Formats: sequence, C-alpha cells, structure tokens
Amino acid sequence: MQDFLLFLAVGFLAQIVDGALGMAYGVISSTVLLSFGVPPATASASVHAAEVFTTAASAGSHTVNKNVNWKLFVPLALGGVVGGGFGAFVLTSIDGDVLKPFITTYLAIMGVVIIWRATRQTRERIFPRKFAGPLGLVGGFFDAIGGGGWGPTVTTTLVGTGQDPRVSIGTTNTAEFFVTSAISATFLVALLTGHWQEAEGFSTHAMAVLGLILGGLIAAPFAGVIARIAPRRALTYGVGAVVLLSAGYQALRLFKVI
Repeated sequence: MQDFLLFLAVGFLAQIVDGALGMAYGVISSTVLLSFGVPPATASASVHAAEVFTTAASAGSHTVNKNVNWKLFVPLALGGVVGGGFGAFVLTSIDGDVLKPFITTYLAIMGVVIIWRATRQTRERIFPRKFAGPLGLVGGFFDAIGGGGWGPTVTTTLVGTGQDPRVSIGTTNTAEFFVTSAISATFLVALLTGHWQEAEGFSTHAMAVLGLILGGLIAAPFAGVIARIAPRRALTYGVGAVVLLSAGYQALRLFKVI
C-alpha cells in the first residue's frame, strides 16, 4: 500500500509537469523506479504501460484547449511509432546506457538554447514539417531507450527552434499517446515471443505501476489548461529549466556522482 501511495504522488506530480511543459513524466517515473532497483528495460516497460493511459487523457485535454498543430502531429506521431518500436526492441537486446552520454549532451545544448531564446524574446518560427518525421523517429527511439526521452527530445527541439511553446507542448503530448502505445506493444511482443528473456519482476511492481497510472490520470485533465493560460515566456523558461535539470542529473549519474 505504501508503494501505491508513493507512486500515486509521483505519477500526479510528474504528469502535472509533463502536461504543462511537454516532458518529465517518463524521466521522473523511470528515475524513481530505477532507484528502487528495477532493471532498466522493466522500468521502461512499466512507465510506458502507465503512459498509455495518462497520455490518452493528456492528449484529450490539449485537443480540447486547441494546443495541437495537426500538420506537425501526423509526421511526428508516425516517426515516433517507428522509432519507439525499434528502440524498445533494441533495449530488450542491448544495454541502452551506451547512448546516454549523447542524449545528455544534446539536452544540455538545447536547454541553453531555449533559455537564451526566452531571455532574448526571439520571434516565433514555424518548425519545418519535412523534419517532423525524422524528429519523431529520433524522439521515439530515445524514449524507448531511456524510459522518457520523447518530451525532452521533441518538445525541446520544437521550442528550441522557435515554435510556440504552447503548441509544441500540446502537439508533443498528443502524439506521445501513439508512440507510447507502440513501445508498450513492442515490449509485450518481445516478452511473449521469448525475445526478452531477462524480463523481471512485473508482478512485484504492479502496485507501483497502478499508482503511476492513477496519479497521472488525476493530473492529466489539467495539462491543456495550464499550457493554454501560462505566459509564453514562462513556458519557455520552464521547458529550458527542466531540460537542464534533466541533463545535469543524467550527467551526475554518468560520472557516478549519484
């Protein structure tokens, strides 16, 4: 029961941040699971199982509040599904830690760019649609590998290139439902076909996953409202701060400081 209540709180807080800033649910949830000794692939699979429910609710909220650019949504979602499925397959086969230094470096650079844009009040730009598919592909792959790389990769890139933060967050969150569903399906297929032979402890962590789901579902309806009413500069600063904190935390883990 204690695990359930803890992860209920984790799921609620993580989804509030994720819904408002377009990232952090997967990163926060995965980090807490890993700190409890859950294997990386199992942690990623557990978080994505929870996100199937929370991203559906968040997507509905952003759609109602008109935070979605549908022209970017389609190629982003398609690319994310392909990249996420491939990343989940890779994670059940190799050690995903090999890619973490590159992901951390990218996040640190983009975090600085986003903070700079917020400070300079640069003019809004439209992200080129032809690059949305490749961005989704990379974001989906990193999401499966890291248990929460979709938002940090996609939202960060959209905001970093000058796209309206509200639209960037809403579009990323809405596409994430399809990405996380594809990743979860791939994990399930890998488990059922025997490809993922090292899967451990799903039944042991069932209450934690249930807590993540319920906490996220309680918070998800507020996502679109927060993104719609928050000032653009505040959202930009918020995205940049979360990205830099995430990159800093990952760097400390890479150098075994924590």
